[in-house]
Parts: sequence; C-alpha cells; structure tokens
Amino acid sequence: MSENTDNMLKIAIPNKGRLSEKIYDLLACAGLNFPSKEERTLQVTTKNGKYSLIFVRTQDIPRFVEVGVADVGFTGFDIVTELKSNVDKIMDLDFGYCEMVVAVKEEDEVVSPNDLPTNINVATSFPNISKEYFSKLGKNATVIEVSGATEITPRLGLSDVVVDITSSGATLKSNKLRIIDKIMESTAIVISNKDLNDEKRASVSSLLRALKSVIDAREKKYLMAHVPKNALDEIKTFLPGLSSPTIMPLLGDENNVVIHVVVDSDKVYESIEHLKAIGGRGILIMTVDQMVE
Repeated sequence: MSENTDNMLKIAIPNKGRLSEKIYDLLACAGLNFPSKEERTLQVTTKNGKYSLIFVRTQDIPRFVEVGVADVGFTGFDIVTELKSNVDKIMDLDFGYCEMVVAVKEEDEVVSPNDLPTNINVATSFPNISKEYFSKLGKNATVIEVSGATEITPRLGLSDVVVDITSSGATLKSNKLRIIDKIMESTAIVISNKDLNDEKRASVSSLLRALKSVIDAREKKYLMAHVPKNALDEIKTFLPGLSSPTIMPLLGDENNVVIHVVVDSDKVYESIEHLKAIGGRGILIMTVDQMVE
C-alpha cells in the first residue's frame, strides 16, 4: 500500500553551496531527522514521514513554493524580490547576509548614480530590480542579463555598470570595480505557499518554532557552578539568565548551592570571572542546542 503524502510538508532548499549546508544543518538541529544527503539526491524524507526535503536551484525556490510544488522554501530575500513571487515571507534567518550594489570601474569619474550618463548598459543577474532602480533615476538603462561573472563585464566592454550581490566587496575590488550605491540588503529567509490547508499551516508553525529555538540558542550558553549561598543576591545582579538563576542545594553542604543559568555567549567569560571572585567553583559551560521560551 502506497504512503499517503497529502499532508507531508514539502520543504525546498538550495541544492548546493554554503547556504545549502547551513540550512540543512539548521533543519537537522531543529529535530528533522533526514538521512545523509547523497551528492545526486534530489529529494529525501524524514524517517517519520512528516517532512520531505527537495533540493533545487536557489533561484527556482520561490516559483516552486508559489505554485505549490513545495509548501515551504529557504531562499534569499533578493531572489524573492527579483521574481516578485506571490508567497508569504514567514521568517528571517540569521545568515546569508549580502548587499545588492551598483558598481563601476575604479577609474570612472562617477561618485553617485546621478553622475551616470542617461544611456547606460547594465550587466546583472537581477534585471527586474535593476530596471526599476535606474528608471526611478531617470536613466535609459539597457539591462544585459548574465548568470555569473558579472564583475568582469565592464572590463570586457559589455557594460558600463554592474548590479551585483556582495557580502564583503572583495570580489568587486579584485576586479577593479568601485561601489557607488546600495540598492538593498538581503538575508536568507523562509517563505511559504499562500494556499496551505490548516493542517499544513500547523506544521509550518511547528517548524518555525523549532527553527527559532535553534537560532536563539546559538547566542546562549548554559552555565552551572557551585557558589556560596550568601553571595546569591550579588550573583543575580550579573547572572539574571532567562528570568533568574535556578538554585539547587548541595548534599551535605549548607553553605553552598548549585546555580543553573542561561547566559549570553559574549558574556560567558565575564560571568566566570565574577563567579570566581566571589568563591564560585566547579564551573561548567555547555552549549545550548535549542531554547524555547
């Protein structure tokens, strides 16, 4: 008897690259138990049969979600904007940050986009965004769509300007290009189909809670320590945790207690120094996999 997959949540993620690996890792940390991805695997399913993961090109994911081939997708905000996809943006992620910029050759006497000539050739992988941008500036832009190596087009005489994505600007600089404007910022986002049934919407909500628990936990550490009981009031001033430290007695020791607390990752070593200064010992720091408030 074939398995009923009508209510299986179909999730589309990029099929390759650093973004793909980060998303796959995020889903795994959120408790979605997928088998290991083989090099040529295009689709995998969780062992419980609740989720199906589809590996496709990042640029295709908004369309897959829009038409319902996938219920949920992980892609870039820039791509959704470029395609004008009719999907719901349901979550921003904490990775995949980049900027969409306008760049010219270093030697060009252009300070801002307004200095560009009225008639220009623009090379980009984002034709719709580029056309709208230059139209608002009153420029007659001939947009040349390229799928890669945008940075080299000015040196080849193909374009006067490029509109491209960059995270550090290093690639543009290495190709002797200079940024003159920023069009938008982008990060990885989660999108969903607009016409999901109630059961799938509930599954999406559960997925988002699991993802948020992982993302929130990445900025936290779990700290345990033996501390003098008479120092608890002071400890609460620098270790508030999510609300206040959890305090437990030590067997056979009336003068000391054990505290359990979640702290911000960037405050761990400062907290340790405070604890040691007031007589803390047996300090243990652990990672937090998921955190649900």
